[in-house]
Amino acid sequence: MRIRLCLPLLLALYTIPCAAQNVLTYHNDNARTGQNLNETVLNPGNVTMNTFGKLFILPTDGKVDAEPLYVGNLTVNSTKRNVVFVASEHDSVYTYDADTGALLWQVTMLQAGETPSDDRSCSQVTPEIGVTATPVIDLSSGPHGTIYVVAMSKEVSSGAYHQRLHALDITTGTEEFGGPVQIQATYSGAGAEGNGTTLTFDPKQHKERASLLLLNNIVYTAWSSHCDINPYTAWIIGYDKSTLLQTRLLNITPNGSEGSVWQSGAGMAADSGNIYFLTANGTADTTLNAQGFPINGNYGNAFMKLSTSGTLAVADYFNMFNTVSESNADQDLGSGGALVLPDMTDSSNMTWHLAVGAGKDRNIYLVNRDNMGKFNSSTNNIYQQLTTALAGGEYGMPAYFNNAIYYGSVGDHLKMFPFINARLQSNPSSTSSVTFAYPGATPSISANGTANGIVWVTSNTNPAVLRAYDAANLAMELYNSNQAANGRDNFGNGNKFITPMIANGKVFVGTTTGVGVFGILSSAQLAPASVDFGSQVVGTTSVSQPITLTNLASTSITISAITTSGDFSKTDNCGSALAGNASCTINVAFTPTASGTRNGSLTVTDSASNSPQTASLSGTGSGPAVSLQPSSLSFGGQPINTTSSPKSVTLSNTGTATLTISSIATTNVKFAVTSGTNACGSNLAAGSNCLIYVTFTPTATGTQSGTLSIADNASGSPQSVPLSGTGTDFSVSASPSSRTVRSTDSTTFNVTVGAVSGFTGTVGLSCPGVPDSVTCTFSPALVVLTGSSQTSTLTVNTGGAPKGAYSLTLTGTSGTLSHSTSVSLKVPK
Repeated sequence: MRIRLCLPLLLALYTIPCAAQNVLTYHNDNARTGQNLNETVLNPGNVTMNTFGKLFILPTDGKVDAEPLYVGNLTVNSTKRNVVFVASEHDSVYTYDADTGALLWQVTMLQAGETPSDDRSCSQVTPEIGVTATPVIDLSSGPHGTIYVVAMSKEVSSGAYHQRLHALDITTGTEEFGGPVQIQATYSGAGAEGNGTTLTFDPKQHKERASLLLLNNIVYTAWSSHCDINPYTAWIIGYDKSTLLQTRLLNITPNGSEGSVWQSGAGMAADSGNIYFLTANGTADTTLNAQGFPINGNYGNAFMKLSTSGTLAVADYFNMFNTVSESNADQDLGSGGALVLPDMTDSSNMTWHLAVGAGKDRNIYLVNRDNMGKFNSSTNNIYQQLTTALAGGEYGMPAYFNNAIYYGSVGDHLKMFPFINARLQSNPSSTSSVTFAYPGATPSISANGTANGIVWVTSNTNPAVLRAYDAANLAMELYNSNQAANGRDNFGNGNKFITPMIANGKVFVGTTTGVGVFGILSSAQLAPASVDFGSQVVGTTSVSQPITLTNLASTSITISAITTSGDFSKTDNCGSALAGNASCTINVAFTPTASGTRNGSLTVTDSASNSPQTASLSGTGSGPAVSLQPSSLSFGGQPINTTSSPKSVTLSNTGTATLTISSIATTNVKFAVTSGTNACGSNLAAGSNCLIYVTFTPTATGTQSGTLSIADNASGSPQSVPLSGTGTDFSVSASPSSRTVRSTDSTTFNVTVGAVSGFTGTVGLSCPGVPDSVTCTFSPALVVLTGSSQTSTLTVNTGGAPKGAYSLTLTGTSGTLSHSTSVSLKVPK
């Protein structure tokens, strides 16, 4: 046997509940009620998609057909932990920290040269057979407690098969009491699996499908077949828990065949000294002795009661009147498990000791454990029978809670059947909306006493689905693992006959590759969720305000980042991790960078399921605030070397304090700040406004730009207003450039007045300094420019001027602007 010990990381981050809560055997107790009445964490209010879901998966090396078991506050590797035990069909047993998922130890049940068994040409457990039955734990056995496991294996070289009972220390996985021991047995009888006088247990013909039972210091095993592959008979074998010596032995088809005990994995049930179970199809004697027992001791397809006092023996039984035909049709009881009910009182105040079971025939059988009814060929002598109460065959067993049983048969709804006066009501009082395909569902119950009852079942689908129902109203599905988006809670493919196990706020469900672990999703909370810092002077820092981060889960969360946005800062004492149910403080301060409303947020990023958590932050920056209208000034065209009329910018103090203006200037000398009515001074009261006057004096043509800049004590200083304008001008030209004319004649020139950079205005034309007798006439003499050139006709009359060459100056004038050109005039003889 190989042992691997693992030390979990960061164990100090996880808390261990104070009270241990143990699941030591299949379906919680020897009565197989399936109820955990000490569940204080899970309730119908917190088992919802938003608060409950998959925590992690415990990986295994094979299918998990056995129900996981649980021990709370167990010291492993020198540390107290909650521990879950998992067995696989690959013949491995694991212990995991139930709160962290850390592997504590793993052992193999295989000996050197062995593998798990093949599936024996049977599809019931495939592709390999190792540990199929749910083990059982005894906390008082050995130095630390013992887990008892039955494992099947096969020798590689010889092909021989083995069935062994192992007793492992629950803290280390070490074999105890000289184990393991081979499962070997012989029994007197003439039935199958024998030589005519003696039956011999053949390990290759059997598997331990029914869960182990520990009763009065004896570990009981019950054996099934591989499908119905003969020869096989029905063995029940018990071993002393401290010595592993075989001390109990019974075969209940010793002179027949078949009749095995498999119960779809359910364990044999027990009261204080008797064992109850259902047998599969097989030989059932219909000839009885004087006491009503089969003359050949064959109990196929029966509801059995065994006495364990001294020797193992049949104490009572019930068999249906049509047991032979049911066995022949494979409609036997053996697919279901028995449940021992608590004592009940009828309307006459009589106390009844009852047990319930169902199988493939869809009937629910309620037996009186003090007088089960035995066999009658014409009628069923039974305490109560609900005929075809189930829509399909039962492959598993019911659960009991608050005076009701819950069944989930094949193709049927999950059904709740209440008891009234020790009688089972014929119609279910509540049903689920969904139905369950093969093999149906075996429910488990979590509750805090009689309150907060939840029924847990799994659907054998791909992926598997864990479902939770209100135990008082099965129409109320609280949760299923397919609800969350993006497959958040998917935990693996379905596996037959899986029974959920619930302990300490967690649900454990076996799959084909491991165990899905579900619980309250780790969540954290910031409180308060919003903080308003009120008014704070711009540029100053407020008094810090505390925000509390609380870990609402019982396990630690890791904090990766705490950040603020906007004008907010923080300090904290949270560190990198926050223990379960613990809190830390984040102090947030406000330093407004501008007046007015300022918004931001506090964000915590961590390992909680609702990460990130956020709190909204707000405050008001107080002090002066500047508004400028218009946001830009354009002067348009302005003749060069002239100054425009002033344009104004309205400066408003929209803040809550006096604005102190230290300077108002422009960045281009072509633009100048000038005085005017309500011109801005050095101070401006809150809520007031003033005017800033600006002129434009271009010295060259073309586009000019600049900025009006105001320096003050408001945020955003200096504030600015873009300035723009265009320097404009005109030009004068004439054509042709010269004329020849007789002294008594006249001539004309075309004078063009050009608009430079879009000049607009009136240009007057003249010919200053012309010779005597020469006259100039412009038509028109005043040219109006609107951004484009205009033409005037100049007529020159020589007036008898003497022969010669004359230069005429043509001048255009607009305001202070003046431009000239010249033409030549020649007068011949």
